[in-house]
Amino acid sequence: MRDIQNQDDLYVLVDEFYKKLLADASISYIFTEVVKIKLEEHLPILVTFWSQAILGTGGYFNNLTQIHLDVSAKEYLSPELFNIWLNHFYAAVDENFKGEKAEQIKTQALSIATIMQIKIIQEKDK
Repeated sequence: MRDIQNQDDLYVLVDEFYKKLLADASISYIFTEVVKIKLEEHLPILVTFWSQAILGTGGYFNNLTQIHLDVSAKEYLSPELFNIWLNHFYAAVDENFKGEKAEQIKTQALSIATIMQIKIIQEKDK
């Protein structure tokens, strides 16, 4: 198994990740009912985000924190949901890639999930 090397690899990763999320009824409703994402539009945005984060390519300009705060205002993004998200993300990485970038992306995902949870709790407590 090889490491994450380019945007094509990231597309494979996010595609596999979303297959897992959408197959899990405990979290899929966030994407199908609350946000109603269009995968064909959403996946390239995620590839750009992760490419910037892991490969340093740039190009992602959205406010990641605000996006998650907006979703959580509609449907509370609980710590349990973040754990499900992380478990599926880790599984998608581990099933497809091995190496420094694969470990880096998992660490970054944990950092993002942690920060988002803190921000959501802060917003809730206002």
